[in-house]
Amino acid sequence: MKSISMQRQTGKTIFAGFSNLFIIALGIGMLYPVIWLIAASFKAGNTIFSDPSLIPKAVTLQNYVKGWDGIGIVTFGAFFKNSFLICILCVICNAIFCSLTAYAFARLEFVGKKFWFAIMMLTLMLPAHVTTIPRYIIFRGFGWIDTYMPLIVPKLFATDAFFVFLLVQFIRGLPKDLDESARIDGCSKFGIFVRIIVPLTVPAIITTVLFTFLWTWDDFFNQLLYLNSPEKYTVPMGLRLFIDSSGMSSWGSMFAMAVVSLIPSFVLFFSLQKYFVQGIATTGIKG
Repeated sequence: MKSISMQRQTGKTIFAGFSNLFIIALGIGMLYPVIWLIAASFKAGNTIFSDPSLIPKAVTLQNYVKGWDGIGIVTFGAFFKNSFLICILCVICNAIFCSLTAYAFARLEFVGKKFWFAIMMLTLMLPAHVTTIPRYIIFRGFGWIDTYMPLIVPKLFATDAFFVFLLVQFIRGLPKDLDESARIDGCSKFGIFVRIIVPLTVPAIITTVLFTFLWTWDDFFNQLLYLNSPEKYTVPMGLRLFIDSSGMSSWGSMFAMAVVSLIPSFVLFFSLQKYFVQGIATTGIKG
């Protein structure tokens, strides 16, 4: 019996070792493009594609200097400022209005509640490109083309159904006894939301904040659709300016600024990772 148990234990150890090696190899494979990007950003422009090595033969910082200078009249710092402005406003609007909408669906009773919740869930299945032309016509009629309004104003109406659903599931997992106790103490519905629901849904709200920031920061299509002036461009559109259709592309500068553009996402994700994992796990278990 002892030998059988030892063999099983040895088999489990070997399997765990191979599993760890496979995961490590998979992780290195997934990180390779990022590592290559960082290495290429320190290479001279004429050696980026001719030298496949991850270790540059001659390290240069000129790509970062030239990249930060942007296109001459507009520096890359202006693109960062524009992106941060849009992201911060979108994050604030989504955190406030998606949580309010989720609270209404999860806790309040009103006419047509199930119907409107079903409509909201149906919008999750609707491809975003289906509404592109109607949205563009509406925003052009408002005179919002070449402004940040089409990127920010929809967030005021909790149009991101994914975040509403995420918060609804989280709030449904909270005990209703807390609401009843607060109501007995004279707390209004809005007071219950502010004093009871919001503090308890912090992990889900932080998940909303993180996803909103990352999706807005990386959004290229909508910004390309609505922004025309270079001084209003964001980071994704600023990176596009380094690619010239005539063949004179500044690959080194583009790679350098691509590396810099990754820093805010990495910092935000790793600083909020604990709350992000907690929000996703709790939302999946409850409800």
